[in-house]
Amino acid sequence: MPKKLIKKYLPDPEKLKQQKSLQFLGDRLHEPNLWHLNRHSVSLAFAVGFFVAWIPTPGQMAIAAIAAFYFRANLPVSVALVWVTNPFTMPPMFYFAYIVGLWSLGMNSPSGDFNFSIESILSNLTDIGGPFLFGCLLLGIISSVIGYFGIKYYWQYNIIKRWITRKKR
Repeated sequence: MPKKLIKKYLPDPEKLKQQKSLQFLGDRLHEPNLWHLNRHSVSLAFAVGFFVAWIPTPGQMAIAAIAAFYFRANLPVSVALVWVTNPFTMPPMFYFAYIVGLWSLGMNSPSGDFNFSIESILSNLTDIGGPFLFGCLLLGIISSVIGYFGIKYYWQYNIIKRWITRKKR
């Protein structure tokens, strides 16, 4: 069951609730869906985490935490999923977002003399920025929807599978 696997790596909610640095959140910190592992809260957490992972900005974990509070998604899962984009995966993911943005907007890539360097990227930022951000938005929405429904159906599949094995016993 995914619940056991996820629970194994989550921090203890009671310890987090007692942290003095988190007391400014008040009673909202005690919202059950922020900490409980159920199909709804984890599905929302995957949607939030995968969407925020495509936002090209520092502070993705803080954005994911705020979104988890707003949507009442599982907080630790939302924040952990942001680490899909890490220093190793970020360059290929964001390059792919740029390519998807170019393709979806029907634009051509910059001139043939473009080389992949910081100076070249900064000088062509106006040409690159629009398709890149649109590609990030598009991929964020797509991965968010796939993550939400994928986890929801995977969770349901595991429950049905457990019912069947229990019934066979």
